[in-house]
Amino acid sequence: MAEHNSAAVNDGEPEPQQNEHNLHNHNDDDEKSSDPELFCCLLQPAIADGDPEYVGIRRLLLYRKAEAGVLRRRDWRCNGKTYVAYRNYISRPTNWDRESSRAPSLQSTPGNSGRWFPSPGPHSRWSEVDSWGSGRDLQNANPVYNHRTSFASSASDSDRPRHRGVEAAYSFVGMHCIFDQCKASVTVLKFGHMSSDLLAYGASDGTLTVCSISDEKSSVIKQLDGHSKDVTDFDFTSNNQYIASSSLDKTVRVWEIVKGVCIRVIYGVSSQLCIRFHPVNNNFLSVGNANKEINVFNFSTGRIINKSLFDSEVTAMDHDHTGHLIFCGDAQGCIYSVNMNTHTGVLSRSHRYRSSSRYKSPVTTVQYRSFSLLARGPVLLTCTQDGNLSFFSVALEIKGYLTIRCSLKLAPRIHKIQASFCPLLSLEKGEFIVTGNEDSNVYFYDLTRPKHTCVNKLQGHRFPVMGISWNHGENLLASSDFYGVVIVWKRERSNQK
Repeated sequence: MAEHNSAAVNDGEPEPQQNEHNLHNHNDDDEKSSDPELFCCLLQPAIADGDPEYVGIRRLLLYRKAEAGVLRRRDWRCNGKTYVAYRNYISRPTNWDRESSRAPSLQSTPGNSGRWFPSPGPHSRWSEVDSWGSGRDLQNANPVYNHRTSFASSASDSDRPRHRGVEAAYSFVGMHCIFDQCKASVTVLKFGHMSSDLLAYGASDGTLTVCSISDEKSSVIKQLDGHSKDVTDFDFTSNNQYIASSSLDKTVRVWEIVKGVCIRVIYGVSSQLCIRFHPVNNNFLSVGNANKEINVFNFSTGRIINKSLFDSEVTAMDHDHTGHLIFCGDAQGCIYSVNMNTHTGVLSRSHRYRSSSRYKSPVTTVQYRSFSLLARGPVLLTCTQDGNLSFFSVALEIKGYLTIRCSLKLAPRIHKIQASFCPLLSLEKGEFIVTGNEDSNVYFYDLTRPKHTCVNKLQGHRFPVMGISWNHGENLLASSDFYGVVIVWKRERSNQK
């Protein structure tokens, strides 16, 4: 299209009368500097022997382009988030333009245009693996972890699922409820521990909101105010009585939900980026920060028990179900397996996995699952800001050694968009994950398919979808977007086994 544009401008000579006529029609318009129609008239020269159909199509495209630019500038100027919008724009990945030029066209389907090929090795794009400790553990590993098939595919986010229909297990009847009270970007949301009706979400204005979800009426229970900057992450205790939250304001806050009050503030020296309670001993609270550390705090006293250093900012983390391992990702795209003593809270690094990608991108999601049909054992899902979704097998007997099973390449993102495992609804189906997207849709992918990986998408948001969370009953999915809207979707009942 760029070649056609330059040809039209260079070869055609504008007629002065035509331009004067267009300018005369708009000389009394106070908004002529931002009128898309005026842009079209100025940018579309009249050509004596031009093709009317081509001129009409180009005029339409110029109109859409001009209108989009006007709305974007007006949005940045008037929505009160000028700095945030500009910061997100200038902090986009360095390879954004290059990756976007490689992305499939809008006529393709997520996964329909994907390339499938055998991975060159068990680690695919994770080319370097560093391990600390005895090498005997790796030598004695079960051979099944070394001979698994793995594959990688690339997909476009902008397409629809194939005509064969939406995956029945992940069909939704519609929106269960909507929360739109928040006036800032909702960066993270979660359902309560083992809960189907308790939902909380954190926003870029520092607020933390707790909601009750029910069939009759869904409502906000408490709004927790205290952080002065973005809430980066939070976690519930096992009994859902307390929430611990981390923030860019360098603090960790502990909240009592029923009273809606902050009962403890832990001050740090850098931004606190991710947080998790120990799954067995809730008195241990692990926090990753921008100072390249994971600190383990005593929940009762707020004092540091132990810390571990890493190569870059710790941006995401999750525990395994036993509490003996922490899996975390950093701002350079590395994934770490960290051993944790459940009695003393002492941390020790065991493995590090480096991406072979030339461009290092922050890890936005690290999620552990105790069983997967594909891996026949525990697995780990990771997502980076440049759009790489990776699926690992976890060898618990080798201190959390990870083996890449498959990966999915999506378009790079400006925002820190999260992904999540989908419920395991069938022993005969594939491995499904769900993720938000900057085109304002929610996408479902089947990682076991080398092609046509997108099986469903939900449309309802108007802005980039950043947060995703399932409830414990696995019948509700919550999603949040850049402008503070939270939608709870209700999944259709399925009789599949």
